[in-house]
Amino acid sequence: MTRPVRTPAGIRPALAVALVLTLAAGASAAWAGRDWYAAAHDDSAAYAVQRDEALAAGEQAVQNLNTLDHKRVEQGLDLWESSTTGALHEQLVEGREEFTGQVRAARTVTTARVLSGAVTELDDRAGRARLLVALRITVTTPDSKSTDKDSRMLGELTRTDGHWKLSALGQAPVGGTAVG
Repeated sequence: MTRPVRTPAGIRPALAVALVLTLAAGASAAWAGRDWYAAAHDDSAAYAVQRDEALAAGEQAVQNLNTLDHKRVEQGLDLWESSTTGALHEQLVEGREEFTGQVRAARTVTTARVLSGAVTELDDRAGRARLLVALRITVTTPDSKSTDKDSRMLGELTRTDGHWKLSALGQAPVGGTAVG
């Protein structure tokens, strides 16, 4: 006949503590997982992603439309057209030939660098956004002299085929100038 193995009295409390710690760790992991899931599926997180995508696309498009080299005017204008949509796109396409001649005659190189930008309005459902972009535009003349100009531009973006493109662009008013 076999006798049951006796365990020391200290083992049962240690087992109870281990069980309590395991349950506490599991509950903590479940709580953290729930919080992570809620944050990942929160509408404000999706809104922030759209805002960031609109800003990045808008800044790049504004930079594209303020950069042009007379030696590569066709490539530059192709980039302009691929950065735009709507009425702005149509204006660029319609005026392309005349503008190409003007740029080649001037023989200038214009480069732009974004200093800062912000989305001022975003309607994610409608696929529309507005932004303000500060740029430094450098114009280099045929005699290699260059001039820098800081500029603020207001742009409107429209989401087409899942991508943000400029649909309007203009100078931002300076100082106390009223918009009208």
